[in-house]
Amino acid sequence: MCGIVGGIAQRNIVPILLEGLKRLEYRGYDSAGLAVINEQAIYRKRALGKVVGLETMLHKGPITGHIGIAHTRWATHGKPSTANAHPHVCRDKVVVVHNGIIENHEHLRGTLKADGYEFTSETDTEVIVHQVFQALETADNLLAAVKLTIKKLDGAYALGIMSTTEPNTLIACRKGSPLVIGVGIGEYFVASDVAALLPVTQRFIFLEEGDIAAITIEGVTIYDADDQIVERQIKESQLTADSVDKGSYRHYMLKEIYEQPFAISQALEGRFTRHHLQESAFGHNAATGFDNIKSVQILACGTSYHAGLVARYWF
Repeated sequence: MCGIVGGIAQRNIVPILLEGLKRLEYRGYDSAGLAVINEQAIYRKRALGKVVGLETMLHKGPITGHIGIAHTRWATHGKPSTANAHPHVCRDKVVVVHNGIIENHEHLRGTLKADGYEFTSETDTEVIVHQVFQALETADNLLAAVKLTIKKLDGAYALGIMSTTEPNTLIACRKGSPLVIGVGIGEYFVASDVAALLPVTQRFIFLEEGDIAAITIEGVTIYDADDQIVERQIKESQLTADSVDKGSYRHYMLKEIYEQPFAISQALEGRFTRHHLQESAFGHNAATGFDNIKSVQILACGTSYHAGLVARYWF
């Protein structure tokens, strides 16, 4: 499952992109990369393996910019390799990151090759970046080019797209894959998951199916599946950055195991006490029902089943 992070800010966006990628590592991946636009040029770094490898590469050859996109890839079309890693670029003008699968990529690839486009990867994503470049030749702007492009795509996608033609605009859109916009103070971000953006904001806009967002430093304009401008509610997240990172634990599974008692107590807190049951949570007859419980059934699979076998001795 791929992960996307992007943003536009007054500060250098690269550290934010890297931190966001680290917070998406739980999704699984085989390569990572990022790209920024600076002085109307695209600067890109990609690495096979962990995000730390990309971070090392950036320490050796730093790049900076106020607008950028980043990605962790889980191979679907094409083997794990630097060439197949995102972001993908077309003729130093358009750059794209993508989560999802484009079902008609082979047909689009054939058409684009016939039109003279050269492919440097085995991915389905590369057809998108070439398609946007081609659309820019006739479209009024990047947003219009993206709208033309997604009409040709069959399948699922979450996309982050930039172009040197509009170096202060980030386009984000989704169909079948999640995408969320983070709202900061004079800065905006996009990611596959709120966890990636918690260090920079707790205010989020959840894009709906078919939405396209044009993001600049001035704000966000969202178009729905019918190409109408819409307002999406900004929601405050109660999560904190500490609650979703590994902290002192060696890996996320260990963190999840040790945090289970706290997670359960948080879920039940306020819903019942020794003398009170919240009817909206447990039903109108909950008080009587709990008094008459004769047995407890534990349904589980995998390692949870083994935990259930232990728990049976508690009752």
